[in-house]
Amino acid sequence: MAGRPRRSIVGAYARLVVRLRWFIVVAWAAVAVAGPTVLPGPSGGSGGVDGFVSVDSPAIQTELRSVQIFGFPLLSRVAVVQRDASGLSPLTQAESIARAAAVTQGQYDDLGPILGAIPVPNTFGAFPGARESGTTVITLLFMPPSVGFNEQTTAARSFVANHFGPEDSVVGVTGTVPARTEQGAVLQRWLTTVEIVTLAVVVFIVAMAFRSLLAPLLALVTAGTAILVTLSTAGAVAGVLGVSVPDELEPLLVALLLGVVTDYVIFYLFGMRRELSLGASRLVAAERATARFTPIVTVAGVTVACGTGALLVARSPLFQAFGPGMALAVLIGMAVAVTLAPAMLAILGGAVFWPSRPRIAPVVASGATEVASTRWTRLLVRRSTAAGVLIGCVGALLFMAAPARNLDLGLSFVPSLPSDNSVRQAAVEARTGFSEGIVSPTVLLVESKGITGQRVNLEKLGALLEQRPGVAGVLGPGDQALPTELGLVLSRDGNAARYLIVLDDQPLGASAVDTVAGLQDDLPGLLRAAGLPGAQANIAGDTAIAEGVVTATMDDLKRITIATLMVNVILLVIFLGAVVAPLYLLAANLLALCATLGLTTWVFQDLLGHDGLTFYVPFAAAVLLVALGSDYNIFSVGQVWHEAWRRPLRSAMLAAIPQSTRTVTAAGVTLAASFGLLALVPLSPFRELAFAMAVGILLDAILVRSLLVPALLTLVGPVSGWPGRRLRRSGRDGAPDERAPAAGATPAPPPSLLLPPPVAAAPLERAAPAPPSRSRTSRCARPARERALVRIVVLTGMLAVVSWLWRRRPNRR
Repeated sequence: MAGRPRRSIVGAYARLVVRLRWFIVVAWAAVAVAGPTVLPGPSGGSGGVDGFVSVDSPAIQTELRSVQIFGFPLLSRVAVVQRDASGLSPLTQAESIARAAAVTQGQYDDLGPILGAIPVPNTFGAFPGARESGTTVITLLFMPPSVGFNEQTTAARSFVANHFGPEDSVVGVTGTVPARTEQGAVLQRWLTTVEIVTLAVVVFIVAMAFRSLLAPLLALVTAGTAILVTLSTAGAVAGVLGVSVPDELEPLLVALLLGVVTDYVIFYLFGMRRELSLGASRLVAAERATARFTPIVTVAGVTVACGTGALLVARSPLFQAFGPGMALAVLIGMAVAVTLAPAMLAILGGAVFWPSRPRIAPVVASGATEVASTRWTRLLVRRSTAAGVLIGCVGALLFMAAPARNLDLGLSFVPSLPSDNSVRQAAVEARTGFSEGIVSPTVLLVESKGITGQRVNLEKLGALLEQRPGVAGVLGPGDQALPTELGLVLSRDGNAARYLIVLDDQPLGASAVDTVAGLQDDLPGLLRAAGLPGAQANIAGDTAIAEGVVTATMDDLKRITIATLMVNVILLVIFLGAVVAPLYLLAANLLALCATLGLTTWVFQDLLGHDGLTFYVPFAAAVLLVALGSDYNIFSVGQVWHEAWRRPLRSAMLAAIPQSTRTVTAAGVTLAASFGLLALVPLSPFRELAFAMAVGILLDAILVRSLLVPALLTLVGPVSGWPGRRLRRSGRDGAPDERAPAAGATPAPPPSLLLPPPVAAAPLERAAPAPPSRSRTSRCARPARERALVRIVVLTGMLAVVSWLWRRRPNRR
């Protein structure tokens, strides 16, 4: 039948989906309903700072060894804060000390997992570096690490409710463990609101793009099905892979799926509207749109999944959990989009655009649809204009990228909470009475044979530690603030000593991380200066763990960058059948990414004063933006490649760029809104990631895809298709294309290994098909060995990447 997709794998798939349209809709509905009841949902992973790093990290191993040697931890991640700005009474302070002693001696039978407590008052300068005196007491609580974070927080609050009264001036419970518990609670409270608002915004954007009330419902049904299936299978897949699903992953999965799947549905909707405007019937239009856009959506989905899956090469447990989760979400979303969306389009037909109707496009004498190019597109295909656009875009992106040179990384637990949160308020009061780092102190463990006998040298080491910049105070051997030294800071076997170091900065911020990193580097010199040259010293605590996380993240950067770039380059080469175009397309993506990181650094560090970005935000944004940028490359440049087989490159750009720009802009705005609305969650990591993703997607969709990429195509010209010879050089302006197919003729094969064959519109008046020219016949019958050679080269490259990733995978314990 004229106008139907060619008999190929893609065409056969399109016909199959249209014929089985009712079965596909019913099948996905059954899966979406049955999935949550049959499969386990995502289960939250560890919430503390140690959940971001391997258990064999030096900081955690030092902490475990400290407990093994002394029999009692000196670190606590849960604390009760008492504070009265006018001063705590002597009785209240004495009771806090007696209460902590009773806890340690086991005199209470309602403590649950609490093993012991140490009171830390700021009375009479007992604590070095305290900002006030007699106003604050912090009781550090110690619990086994095997106890869950919710249980620890509940036990601490029960202890306060049962053993403190109004006269004790308790501000609240704080620490990294309660902060992580509160982060999860805040996230759950806001998740439904974020989802509802995001759905409403997506409905509005799609409705405005198509002037339709049913088109956004189609997008929501498809995305909702993908979300339900993904969330119901995430727990099962995580169990098979042996990874935990972080609490932060669910809202990111929802935002990613809602945005990406809606993008894919928008591609199909534009294709369906175009085919209906050519006069095709409902089923034929659905077949054509499916045949044309399914390869694009499939390759785009595989590109995003492989890009996010590249996080598996990281050694960070968080990235290893994010990678499979994001890849699984995108693959499920792609599977739903390429089946459910075409099936529903085949059922609804033109009614999906109600109340508007696709207009029949004018037909020219040759039978081909007349494509209206915008004035700006006609200017952009001129080399002089393209050169100016290229210089302006590159200059603007480089200017925006400049602040990225000052990017710092840290972790944010307590400061990320809303200002009215009780855990954050308790931490603020504790810092006011003591110093910034009092909530999460650092421990220095020093080991040497008979070291407890060198008291003078140990005290000298403590004095040297107090003199370091960024250190507010040190408690160690010889300090009067400690009730007893033996068994607390001096080991009973005489071979170890330890110091409690309180930093002068937010303990998990970039400044504190730099302080601990500098201390770690200078420890050998400090030990020699204190007269302990043979001693071995190691650091433990949340700041030390954060320093390890940041260091590991920077080490992962090389592996993640190489893996992501190689995956995206190879997939673009396969799709476009070229090498030159994928290289400068990826370079444009990287330039937009640098601009995004620069703007994010400027807003949050320079304007808002954050002590560094949350460590995973720049890298999660980088992987997603590079992958999603390749996604838009596949659609926008793929449209040019599609048209370039039938006409010169310049004419192909005039025909393809206006439509692809409108589509990519609508899709980009939708995806940016989906991620940007994560900023409604009142947690700083989500707001940082929401800003980075929204700005990055808008830069890519509006600036890079609409201006920079067309300018590069114009300047590089047909060389973009090298080593293939599919792009034809433009002739004189207005000169007809002597190799264009005649009316009704079967179009030529696709310009790449994966692009579907171009489908000609059915002419309104039958015309005798003109015989193809000799040059066209020879080009269509080119030797099969050339295609085979290209496939062999591409597959060899893919195998090399897979082999490299396998060799570089981290050893899992």
